[in-house]
Amino acid sequence: MILSVVSLALLLHAGPMKSDPDDLEAVFKNLQLAETTKDAVEVKRLSVQAYKLAQEIVLAPAPADATDKEYWPKRVAWAHEIEVHAEYALYATSLGAAPATTIDLLATLEAANPKSKYLDNAYGTYFVALNKAGAAAKIPAVAEKAVAHFPDNEDLLMVLADTAMNQKQSDRALNYANRLLAVLPRHAVPEGIPAAEWERKRGASLTRAHWIAGVIYAEKNNFFAADKDLRAALSSLQGNPTMLAPALFYLGLSNYQLGKTYMRKAQVLEAVKFSQQAAAIPGPLSQQAWKNAMIMKTEADRMR
Repeated sequence: MILSVVSLALLLHAGPMKSDPDDLEAVFKNLQLAETTKDAVEVKRLSVQAYKLAQEIVLAPAPADATDKEYWPKRVAWAHEIEVHAEYALYATSLGAAPATTIDLLATLEAANPKSKYLDNAYGTYFVALNKAGAAAKIPAVAEKAVAHFPDNEDLLMVLADTAMNQKQSDRALNYANRLLAVLPRHAVPEGIPAAEWERKRGASLTRAHWIAGVIYAEKNNFFAADKDLRAALSSLQGNPTMLAPALFYLGLSNYQLGKTYMRKAQVLEAVKFSQQAAAIPGPLSQQAWKNAMIMKTEADRMR
C-alpha cells in the first residue's frame, strides 16, 4: 500500500498542527521498515502508535486560521491513509506468522477498528490460529461479535451455524445455515487464495450448511425442504459417517412422509433404501433406522 506523496507534501508544508505531522511521518517510515523485516513486535507497536497519531488529526476540529483551513481536508485525507495502512500492516504481518503472533496482531486490529476491511479476509486465518493455540473455545465469541460488522462473512456464519447446532439452538442454526447458503454462491475467490483451495472450502461449507438446514427442517417436519437440502449434501458426505448417518436417517423419514402424503409408492421405497443405508452405519440412529425401514416396507407393500 502506497500513500499519496502529494498529500504528504502538502501536509508537511502546512502550518502548525495540534498533532505534529513530523512525528506521524517518522512513525510511518519506521512502520514500513518493520514491515519489510516482518518484525511483528515493532509492526504492532508502530501500527498502534501511527493509528493513534492519525486519529488525533482526523478527530481534531478544523483550524480557524484561513491558511491552515485550506489544507485541512488534505491533512485529514493523509491521516486516513495512515490509518488504513496501519490496519494493513497488522493484517499482512499476521499472515504466515506463528499462531500466537497471528492472534495478537489480529486482536490488535480488531481493537483499533472492528470494521476494518482487512478483517473480512482475516477471520479464517484467525480461527485456524486460535485452534492451533488451543484457544478454540474463544472462537464463537469472536464470531458473534464480528458478524455484526461482516454479516456475509462465510467463516463467521459457518462458526455460528455449527455452534448453534451443537448447542441445539435450532432456529439460530437454521438462520445462519440459510444465510451461508445465500451468500456463498455470490462470493468470488478471495485475494491470495488459490482457486482450487477456495472451491474446496466453499464446497465443504455448502455441504455443511445444507446438512444443518436439512436435519433441522426434518426435525421441524418440513419434509420437502429437508429432502431438498439433504439431497444437496448427500454426495459429499461419503466417508463421513457422523454426518452421513443423520442425513440418510432423515432422508428416509422425509421421503416416507412425502410418499405417503402424495401416494407415491416409488418415494416410499426410496425412503426404505435410505433407512436401510442409515441402519448399516453403526451409531445411535442405527436401530431406529432399521425399525423405520421395516415399517416403511410394510407401508409400501400396501400401496398400489
